[in-house]
Amino acid sequence: MAETPAAPDEAVEPQGAPMVIEGQYIKDLSFENPGGVESIALVQRNPRVNVEINTQVRPLADNRYEVSLFIRGEARHEERSLFIVELTYAGLFHVVNIPADSIRPVLMIEGPRLLFPFARNIVADCTRDGGFPPLFINPVDFVTMYQRSLAEGQAQA
Repeated sequence: MAETPAAPDEAVEPQGAPMVIEGQYIKDLSFENPGGVESIALVQRNPRVNVEINTQVRPLADNRYEVSLFIRGEARHEERSLFIVELTYAGLFHVVNIPADSIRPVLMIEGPRLLFPFARNIVADCTRDGGFPPLFINPVDFVTMYQRSLAEGQAQA
C-alpha cells in the first residue's frame, strides 16, 4: 500500500531521529575595528590571526537543549589589534531515544558540528563587511574538543 504524502505545510519529523534542530539563531555578534582605516592598511602585512572556539549546552524543558557555539577571532599586527569578531550562535535541539548518559556527548559534539557551517559564514561575512578579507575558519574536530574538555574536567577534580 502506498503512503500518502504529507501536506506541504505539515512538518515531517524523521522517524526515529534522535536529535532534531528546531531553530538556530545569533545570540550575540560583535565586530570591532579599533584602529580604523590604519588597520585596513596593516592587514596587507600578513597579520597574526587567532581563533578561539567554545561550546556550551543548556538544558531546557521537554528534552530540549540550547547548544551555543562561541567563536572569537582576532587579527593582530605586532602588538596592534586590527579587528576582533565575536559570535555566539545557538540552536534549539530536541533529543529523543538517546540514553541519559549519552545526551551530553551527543549535544556537545553533534550540536556544534551542525551549527558550525552557519556560524563560519556569519564570521566570514562580518569580517568582509568590516573592510577586511573574510576570516574563513578551518573545520573543527568537535570530538577531540569534547575529549579535551573531559580530560581538563577530570584533571581539575
